[in-house]
Amino acid sequence: MIEFNNVSKSFGEGAARSDVLKNINLTVNEGEFLVLLGFSGTGKTTLINLMAGLETPTKGAVTFKGEPITGPGPERGVIFQSYSLMPWLTVSGNVGLAVDAIFPDLSKSDKAAKVDHYVKMVGLGHAATRRPAELSGGMRQRVNVARALAMNPEVLLLDEPLSALDALTRGNLADDIEAIWDADKKTCVLITNDVDEAILLADRIIALNPDGTLGQEFKVEIPRPRDRGAMNHHEGFKTLRRDVTNYLMDVGMAAKADVTKILPNITAVHNLPKAQADVRARDSKRTDRYLEFSRLHKVYPTPKGPLTVVEDFDLKLDKGEFISLIGHSGCGKSTVLTMAAGLNEISKGVINLDGRGVVGADPERAVVFQSPNLFPWLSAKENVAIGVDKVYPRASQGERQDVVEYYLERVGLGDAMDRPASSMSNGMKQRVGIARAFALSPKLLLLDEPFGMLDSLTLWELQEVLMEVWDRTKVTAVCVTHDVDEAILLADRVVMMTNGPQATIGKITKVDLPRPRTRKALLEHPDYYAYRQEVLDFLEEYEHGATPKPKPQPIAAE
Repeated sequence: MIEFNNVSKSFGEGAARSDVLKNINLTVNEGEFLVLLGFSGTGKTTLINLMAGLETPTKGAVTFKGEPITGPGPERGVIFQSYSLMPWLTVSGNVGLAVDAIFPDLSKSDKAAKVDHYVKMVGLGHAATRRPAELSGGMRQRVNVARALAMNPEVLLLDEPLSALDALTRGNLADDIEAIWDADKKTCVLITNDVDEAILLADRIIALNPDGTLGQEFKVEIPRPRDRGAMNHHEGFKTLRRDVTNYLMDVGMAAKADVTKILPNITAVHNLPKAQADVRARDSKRTDRYLEFSRLHKVYPTPKGPLTVVEDFDLKLDKGEFISLIGHSGCGKSTVLTMAAGLNEISKGVINLDGRGVVGADPERAVVFQSPNLFPWLSAKENVAIGVDKVYPRASQGERQDVVEYYLERVGLGDAMDRPASSMSNGMKQRVGIARAFALSPKLLLLDEPFGMLDSLTLWELQEVLMEVWDRTKVTAVCVTHDVDEAILLADRVVMMTNGPQATIGKITKVDLPRPRTRKALLEHPDYYAYRQEVLDFLEEYEHGATPKPKPQPIAAE
């Protein structure tokens, strides 16, 4: 259907020239589901734009059924990451644009029937008269899918159509795309950075290397249909997942920079004797652990009366313990974390840290959010120094600078310390955020989906950085996540929350896997998939807003 013959693509001229794709030879077979698995900067979007006719090769030729691709055509339908919907048109109106363009000679009733058919195919029959502003992100992307299908293309080109969606919506829409492909036997090409998504959908997976060349090809011989839950027990899935992940990590991970700075022997102000001596816990008779959440509640006033978002959240952590907090959207994970940070008032109950009550924000509790909160006009070094200057008032300027540079080197920014935040990628900004948090030498590290905005390879790399630095500091940590693999990789215990409102702890799983941990070692450990299944079973039980009764859980670390 589509063939690349020694294709290269460059942008710019002279010293500004950037070679994005190099010597690509690729055949897309009729009826197959091909997944191109790549990460930021590997040229995957350029590759699919060449298939769509939105770009032309610098060298070589791209053909469709043997004829050169010279521009876009209805035989090649494209679904992009962004929705690109007309905000003033309804769902049916947006799909109708494609039908009008491709089938101008159809009668009005036939056009309406065709629009209705594709709107119902993507499960939006009930929302046909709604406009984009009234739709969720997942529903808008379904409109995009329906519009592409309405063109009746021979090839469906999918440019990371699911990456902007939450995990549950992403999984459901991926299942829908597979069902549509299976029903119509269209040729599909999907680019993604999600290994699990690639294995569940593909006949073939081809990796893209960071240098713009095609990497290893993996054939997916797992029988269809492929159930997400069943895959966790499928040996072929586990083997392929390990092989693909290891390949990507081997070719994609940047070499770790040497750390030249030595951490000076200085103490943060909140770790000095008698620090915060006058701050005492409210409503608490004792503290059995280093960090204690005791009968924690969060209640918001609403026009219809008080709304209890979190209730009776009881948890105790030992010093140096790492907890992952997981659950579906709206279960109060971030609410618990922001109360621990002192950024959200506690309605009832208490949080004790090191024998003292949490009262307001304090650098003893460092927070890394999903979106890095940096001053864009300051350099990486200056952003980290703001907190360091505050928590080490007795240290010399040179010692404080050594702290800043030590942690920036640890997160791989040794060569970018003086770059302004405004010129950094999301991944680089998040590295600064992690360096800043550790540089505060906090008693408690709070991570609120810190890698949620990053592509998979950057996510993997920063998880490894986080684990490496945590292993050196052994700071007590709580990480909010929706990623099952991340929860298990990072945690000593995975704490699972029931659905909100009135969310509470539903289950706690102790992760007895050796440290230090790496993703490669995790995928090869015989107990890993048992832990993964335990968390997946809990999340499935609470899927789609279900409210099964939580089972009693021990609140102290064993």
